[in-house]
Amino acid sequence: MKRQAFFYLFFLWMTTLLTAQPKHEVRAAWLTTIGGIDWPHSYAHDGMGREMQQRELCNILDRLKAANVNTVLLQTRIRATTIYPSDIEPWDGCLSGKPGQSPGYDALQTAIDECHKRGMELHAWVVTIPVGKWKTYGCQQLRRRYPSVIKKIGDEGYMNPESATTAWYLAELCEEITRRYDIDGIHLDYIRYPETWRGSKQRSYITNIVRAIHEKVKMHKPWVKLSCSPIGKFDDLARYRSNGWNAYSRVAQDAQGWLREGLMDQLYPMMYFAGNQFYPFAIDWQEQAAGRTIVAGLGIYLLHPREGKWQLDEVRRQLNVTRQIGMGHCYFRTQFLNDNIKGVYDYVSWFDRHPALIPPMTWAQQQPPTPPTWLKVQHTPQGDVLAWQGACDRSDGPYLIYNIYASDDEHVDINNPANLVATRYLWQQLSVRRNSQQPPLHYAVTAVDRYGNESMACREADGKKPSAGGRQFLANDGKTLQLPAVPADADYAAICTLQGCMLHTMRYQPVIDISQLPEGMYEVKTLNKKGITHRMGYMVIKRQRQTDE
Repeated sequence: MKRQAFFYLFFLWMTTLLTAQPKHEVRAAWLTTIGGIDWPHSYAHDGMGREMQQRELCNILDRLKAANVNTVLLQTRIRATTIYPSDIEPWDGCLSGKPGQSPGYDALQTAIDECHKRGMELHAWVVTIPVGKWKTYGCQQLRRRYPSVIKKIGDEGYMNPESATTAWYLAELCEEITRRYDIDGIHLDYIRYPETWRGSKQRSYITNIVRAIHEKVKMHKPWVKLSCSPIGKFDDLARYRSNGWNAYSRVAQDAQGWLREGLMDQLYPMMYFAGNQFYPFAIDWQEQAAGRTIVAGLGIYLLHPREGKWQLDEVRRQLNVTRQIGMGHCYFRTQFLNDNIKGVYDYVSWFDRHPALIPPMTWAQQQPPTPPTWLKVQHTPQGDVLAWQGACDRSDGPYLIYNIYASDDEHVDINNPANLVATRYLWQQLSVRRNSQQPPLHYAVTAVDRYGNESMACREADGKKPSAGGRQFLANDGKTLQLPAVPADADYAAICTLQGCMLHTMRYQPVIDISQLPEGMYEVKTLNKKGITHRMGYMVIKRQRQTDE
């Protein structure tokens, strides 16, 4: 019995080691829109239909967020069709029910907004070479414009990888998405030769397409991550063969070379295999990462009785091993995760029980942002109300997102992911609902730049008002602002940004209307007819928002 107890405790200890929560890890899901198989499950024929689609999307994202998924790969270009109003390609029919017809809203913009509200990244998933059945709407439209570019294989149409027009066209499409939308990544799918392609397959043609897309994306927004989903086995290994199905030799997909050349920031190899067809190849991907991020694509669809014969233990082992060797994980597909097939959602929710940050793009930018300059915490019977002043701007984009940490230790450890309360948070105020019987918490806030670099922590000053510059905070209820007695030289009151830009002026009076101002922190000044100003103080506009801890 003692021997059995020893081995049981040893097993628990090893399990704890293997599942230790890293602070940085990509946890992603492919959200498929083709045929509405993940989303949407209804058509937007009218306002009610649009509302139903958007509500369903929010429910999907809420469930992913609850499982601490931090990256959503949304299928944006489907088969020469899109889910946004493109100037290049027509609407897909998954939204309106009719190819070429608008659903009456921009699904990509909606998804970006909803992901960012939840602190999740949104990557636009672009299916590249396949353009659908030969007679489908998108394929027909593209054939009319570029008849020599589209090849027919069976009853499917494909863009010819060896045509210079293909590289130019796909780069233009990715540029349109990058330029118009605040995406976090472009994710390329099927960036390879079709496996049934007749004739030789030259890797240089596929690499030329990747290079053209990389140049267009990075020209506009160098922080947007470029990734792809290669075949799950790169090539034969010394001791393990790929059984004829690999990226490099079979479909001319030099994904590891793209990492070394700096053309890719992340890879999501589709590792829908088990046993020795998974683990040695996972190690190979990670060993060849060239300092970039590798995210194992896990085939959880094989848990479904109609799709395969996997049991949950296979997914458990793959999650543990990929974490142990430093890889992230991505689920194919969202619905199989959210439907909790064979308990996979329950296990994932335990395995990823703390949030994780996206690994920073240190190969593109290493300088961390400056931290917030002060943090004020108000403890109330209903919970804690936090407000902070943000970091300074930099030429490559403002620091608009923050990480918030909490712990019962006065010196909050920001290296412990268990202390994360909110990640990639958009605002400079947060309410944390707490029971008054719980022990008090201490807080820390960091700023995060567009590359994922995190600043040092700003911690609360023992509940005192910020002392820098002797700042005085003026009382407001989110609708009106109480001003002090009128100074002798004041004709007007001016509301300014913290950078000094004057937003609004009005006649000086004891109470002024601020209901039209967005939430945030402002500087309040007096202004006379000669243009002379004096600072009266600061105000933080915070309206009702509750976040459960």
